[in-house]
Amino acid sequence: MAEIDVIVIGGGHAGTEAAAASARLGARTVLLTQKKSTIGEMSCNPAIGGLGKGHLVREIDALDGIMAKAADASGIQFRVLNRSKGPAVRGPRVQADRALYRQAVQRELEQTNNLTVMEGSAEDICQREDGSVVAVVTDTGAALDCRAVVLTTGTFLRGVIHCGERKTPAGRFGDAPAAGLSLTLERMGFCLSRLKTGTPPRLNGKTINWAAVEKQPGDEPPEPLSTLTTSIPQRQVPCYITHTNTTTHEIITRSLHKSPIYSGQIECVGPRYCPSIEDKIVRFADRQQHQIFLEPEGLDTDWVYPNGISTSLPEEIQKELVQSILGLEQAVMVRPGYAIEYDHVDARELKHTLESRKAPGLFMAGQIAGTTGYEEAAGQGLVAGINAALRAEGQDREFVVDRAEGYLGVMIDDLVTKELSEPYRMFTSRAEYRLQLRADNADMRLTQKGLDVGCIGPERQKKFEEKRDRLSNIEEMLQSLKASPTHLTKAGIAVNLDGIPRSAYDLLGNRDLDHNKLSSIWPELRGLPEKYIELVKTDALYASYIQRQEADIRSYRKDESLVFPKEINFDLVGGLSNEARQALEKTNPQTLGQAARIPGITPAAVVTLLRHVKATSRRERQVVVTQ
Repeated sequence: MAEIDVIVIGGGHAGTEAAAASARLGARTVLLTQKKSTIGEMSCNPAIGGLGKGHLVREIDALDGIMAKAADASGIQFRVLNRSKGPAVRGPRVQADRALYRQAVQRELEQTNNLTVMEGSAEDICQREDGSVVAVVTDTGAALDCRAVVLTTGTFLRGVIHCGERKTPAGRFGDAPAAGLSLTLERMGFCLSRLKTGTPPRLNGKTINWAAVEKQPGDEPPEPLSTLTTSIPQRQVPCYITHTNTTTHEIITRSLHKSPIYSGQIECVGPRYCPSIEDKIVRFADRQQHQIFLEPEGLDTDWVYPNGISTSLPEEIQKELVQSILGLEQAVMVRPGYAIEYDHVDARELKHTLESRKAPGLFMAGQIAGTTGYEEAAGQGLVAGINAALRAEGQDREFVVDRAEGYLGVMIDDLVTKELSEPYRMFTSRAEYRLQLRADNADMRLTQKGLDVGCIGPERQKKFEEKRDRLSNIEEMLQSLKASPTHLTKAGIAVNLDGIPRSAYDLLGNRDLDHNKLSSIWPELRGLPEKYIELVKTDALYASYIQRQEADIRSYRKDESLVFPKEINFDLVGGLSNEARQALEKTNPQTLGQAARIPGITPAAVVTLLRHVKATSRRERQVVVTQ
């Protein structure tokens, strides 16, 4: 085989984005996966996006990732969640055809230059004396030399499936786990912990009473996830809604002792914000019902995904609880639900580039770093893939998205600075600057950053530059068009008669005014693309708030710009509590801003660090001067 720059281990959502991103930068990349046929598999729910997650997908797309394009190519229902709320918290979501999504991902990889897909398992990683990675050993005993490795092992690291008392070693249903890499990571000095996630049973749609459940259509027209998508090729279908009831809850309550989560068989924790149905019944005992979304898994299959009843109860009890639900009385279960337990690494062992502190050249992304969800994994994979390529090429630069630039930055900063007690999931509430970090402006925020690092292809570059220039021209036009309060009042627009002219941009920021109303005053606005007008309207609507956030961002960046000395010894920082010192030593922050976000670091500790770093810098400057 030709010389390899980057090896990506794992063909899930993190691995495919990492491999594609690395190859786009020109690195000779190998994607090593157990089965080529399962690359891009949607192991759990057949959907992409949602609240918070949709923001991540748009940002992945802005950096020329493949997830949004694959979702659009396979989407059978498109919805923007929270549409009635402000633009900052709206979340685009796509219900996908599971088979078409897998095909779309594989097609994207096949068309990617510099990328080779290899079938096999990684059993070990070789290192030089300085700890940097040098090769990956496969299950055949072959050693593949490389300059960087990206681990995207998902739930495969010593994965165990639980269904009642039955335990099966597996990375997911039907696939073998990866044991060798867990031993490798332990040998490298990583502290491995266990996390769990779960999935609901799958149902035969032909056995569901669709007339008894609530129909939930998608948006019309559908709104694509990718800015490169011009049309949606698939037939659109509805989803449906039903609910658990007191009978369902009684079945689960009397069977809790048979659930691995409550019997003690599983000791680790699962995602709090995506709980099993057992957890829901226990934690929300006063609730009489819980919502279930019946989601079709594709256009050419009868399988249905009952989103909301993830469970690891024994198979016979799963059947009983399913058939207690309205519309599912005769439903046939084609696959039982299960919980899966797997190894992960404390992400505080990683830098913001997702490179390991212990093993230079080793990057990690996805569930191995403590997250749950396709979108979180894909976002990390993209960032890790870019940085792995930069390292392999010997470039002295890093690709980092900060908290003020994107949800990618919020997620990664959270992972590498905070202790996780459960699998991490993205929410809009995690972002301090969410008025700026909207799903509708992801390309305007991040595509230029992608161009600067070299991960953007010519098609996206052309479309981005056209959109950026068009938006700038429209905003300038709106700012230049002005009318007096008297003229506006005569046109039916209520403003204070203070003699101050208002621009079309100012008026567009009024919730009660739209493009059509303004066009009656300024006919030159007719014919402007509605999608661009909506973007400018949102910016105008939030203009005063955004100005305040920009001041906050400047303050945040000031803290972030204060970089700690590489060999800082926190034991020598006087005035720190033992708790703060231990937290700093564990996380090893690179900047004052990162230190301030570590749990246990008080404002007083931040001031102490600030004084220490400034005093150290002052002493170093004095030494240089005297020399």
